[in-house]
Amino acid sequence: MGRTITEEGPSTVSVSLHDLQNDSVSLETLEQAFGPASLGIILVRDLPAEYLELRHKLLSYSSYLANLPEETLAKVEKPETHYSVGWSCGKETLANGRYDTLKGSYYAQPMHNPKLEAKARELYPDSVVMVSPNVWPDDATLPGFEKLFEQLCHLIVDTAALVARSCDRYGVAKLDGYRDGTLENIVRTSVSTQARLLHYFPAPPAELGDGRTDSETATDDDWCATHTDLGALTGLTSQMFVDEAAHRPVVKPNGSHHLPPLPELESHPDPKTGLWINDRTGQSTQVHIPRDCLAFQTGQTLELLTRGKFKAVPHFVRGSTSDKAGNIARNTLAVFTQPNLWTMVDETRDFATLAQSVLGATV
Repeated sequence: MGRTITEEGPSTVSVSLHDLQNDSVSLETLEQAFGPASLGIILVRDLPAEYLELRHKLLSYSSYLANLPEETLAKVEKPETHYSVGWSCGKETLANGRYDTLKGSYYAQPMHNPKLEAKARELYPDSVVMVSPNVWPDDATLPGFEKLFEQLCHLIVDTAALVARSCDRYGVAKLDGYRDGTLENIVRTSVSTQARLLHYFPAPPAELGDGRTDSETATDDDWCATHTDLGALTGLTSQMFVDEAAHRPVVKPNGSHHLPPLPELESHPDPKTGLWINDRTGQSTQVHIPRDCLAFQTGQTLELLTRGKFKAVPHFVRGSTSDKAGNIARNTLAVFTQPNLWTMVDETRDFATLAQSVLGATV
């Protein structure tokens, strides 16, 4: 069972959490979501009642976090992980080669199993991104941040596991020798899953000095360059827009035991701001995730496990020029469900080898 949300280009498939739980999502629906002619993304509606509150609180914390003093943020940076654990800003490069100062990220691995974490450290000591412990701001700065972060991530991973179970049904039906439970086991048991809380800063004023305007120099993927994800399924919340001039996300110097959720704008003044997917024909299609839904998009590991039946999806985030954006920030959370480092993703490579080949020194 499923329905589509009408868009320009291919449609976005939406399914109910109840249908995932009952294993009643048809194979045809899965192919519409992830197959050769798809956008490589599925929306899940009818989520648990606590989801909306968790989302609003954590995405509000994204603004509070990104506006902390530099010296406070420096305490939760981990340069030895190439800034892929804890706070990161201005360390990545975009398609045009410039350093990305337009967004800040907070990385953490939310799924824990002491025995598996010890195994990863023992077998892959040089995979610093995957085996380094999380780091968190203290509770006096961002009260309850760690608990809130992991609680929402666990809900997303639990939902991803149900999507994965449906993908396994497809694999058993369509692929010779596919082992039932392959993807669901990866999602449920991996300690390599990584979450990224994102804060896209309000667009800065143009400082060009040559008569050009923002719109003449902006690129479509100026907020996040076009890429495909490495893992199996990436869970995404809807984007949250905050007018940070009207509602300043400032943490008091002495800390606070209460940081109120920030008011959320209904939409961005520039309707083209947000997530875009390059579909199988090469066209770009904007995807809107409703607030009460989660989205799951395909990564390279899923493509390998399904032998190309489900394709990894190239996507990017389009920003806005400063004359349209004002002081509006964008917050969202992405959870990358990735196999344990020793899990084989094809006949010759484990996930550690795949990650090394794709990400190089950043692993």
